[in-house]
Amino acid sequence: MASTRSFNPLRQAGPSKFGFWSIVLLTINGIIGTGIFLSPAGVIKVAGTWTPLVYVLAGVFAGVLAVTLAAAARYVSENGSSFAYARVAFGDDIGFYVGITRFMAGAIAWGVMATAVVTTVLGIFGGKAAVTQTNTTVGFIVLMAVLLAINLAGTGITKWFNNVSTMGKVLALLLAVVAGLVILGTGGNHFDELRHLTNPDGSAMIPGMDTTIFVGAVLSAFYAYTGFESVATAASEMDRPERNLPRAIPLGVGIVMAIYVGVVGVTMMINPQGLLTSTEPVILASAFNNPVIRNLIVLGAVLSMFGINVAASFSTPRIFDAMSRRQMVPAVISRTSGRGVPYVAFLLTALVAIAIPMAFGYSMRGIMVISSVSRFIQFLVVPVAVVIFYLGRSRHHTHEVHRNVVLDVVVPLVALAASIFLMVRFDWVGQFSTPDGGTNQWAVWAMVIGYVVLPVALYIPWKLGTYRRAAEEKR
Repeated sequence: MASTRSFNPLRQAGPSKFGFWSIVLLTINGIIGTGIFLSPAGVIKVAGTWTPLVYVLAGVFAGVLAVTLAAAARYVSENGSSFAYARVAFGDDIGFYVGITRFMAGAIAWGVMATAVVTTVLGIFGGKAAVTQTNTTVGFIVLMAVLLAINLAGTGITKWFNNVSTMGKVLALLLAVVAGLVILGTGGNHFDELRHLTNPDGSAMIPGMDTTIFVGAVLSAFYAYTGFESVATAASEMDRPERNLPRAIPLGVGIVMAIYVGVVGVTMMINPQGLLTSTEPVILASAFNNPVIRNLIVLGAVLSMFGINVAASFSTPRIFDAMSRRQMVPAVISRTSGRGVPYVAFLLTALVAIAIPMAFGYSMRGIMVISSVSRFIQFLVVPVAVVIFYLGRSRHHTHEVHRNVVLDVVVPLVALAASIFLMVRFDWVGQFSTPDGGTNQWAVWAMVIGYVVLPVALYIPWKLGTYRRAAEEKR
């Protein structure tokens, strides 16, 4: 039988919680998605032979932010991640805004990832002709139904799918590294050929390097690491989150960095031209001529995209669930199944994830700006929150932990400075412009709805006590 249990903000999960290594795998699964399989050439075309160093620096950047979020998890182990940290540090009002915007961004990002897996699978097995709006819609709905079934089966089944899909994608990437090393041992190193590759018109395929181009490349590579910020969203589903999250998240980011650098470096050495000129759905496979290796990498790409959707379907609904248990949104959203799964929050999140990409005709240009801005908000808010926790100035109670000036002050301040730099360097003009130089109306409306209309529409009844009174009437 379903239950609400709306007034307990720390929902107790069943016995099958995520342990330390499952959290590490969840971190890896939440980061590694489509980018490293489908578009590694994007960074290579900008950075050329500097690409491995670019991925290292981007990984260090992500690692600093990951350590900061992990530090916050020591003080606050509630569901909601950045929502919970902001609420405890700054009070309910700021926490509410961070939570609503993070939910919208997470739901949209999930929709984008679901679109990617559907269109890629259609392209792999049916070619470009199969990637129609009708086929994408059908595949989209089927995927969401599968994810709902996995989540309703309980945390134990979700953990199993997460672990299996993560191991599948990691093994596929490790296969690419090992196969590349074998090829290097029997053939030549083509890494330096990147300097001499040209376009059909004779122009250089990779531009010359300067500081601006290098910084832009690092920022582009950084987005391949995003996803770690959502891991702590379902903290109550994890075993000893205050202990395991601070260790598991940075370790997961470090493993991803090693994999990225290995894959990019090896494939650039064995077949850089194949990567840069590929027209296949899974570009990474184009670096190899062996059909068995290519097919295994394609399979790994499909597992990767499915896995990151499993991670998103598990984490994102917990944001609204956590807010509902604080009576900041309607209490019905925290209604759970007999297995403790917040199925109403899941259905609401899935509805947003399905509706917005469909409304935009599966064109992601314009709506992705919401996810980008949401990341900036939490990358700015969480570091400051950690310093506040350290100083003991938070608005709500935190765990009593051993305070560490390096972990709780120095690293967060470095993360804050890096986030400000990222925000300043972000291509705001490009996000709000069309290819012909006009204003991207979709992006403008997406921002207005996601960051003004929806927060205000939900904030007013919350402050008027509507959600609280409705919950009390049902008790």
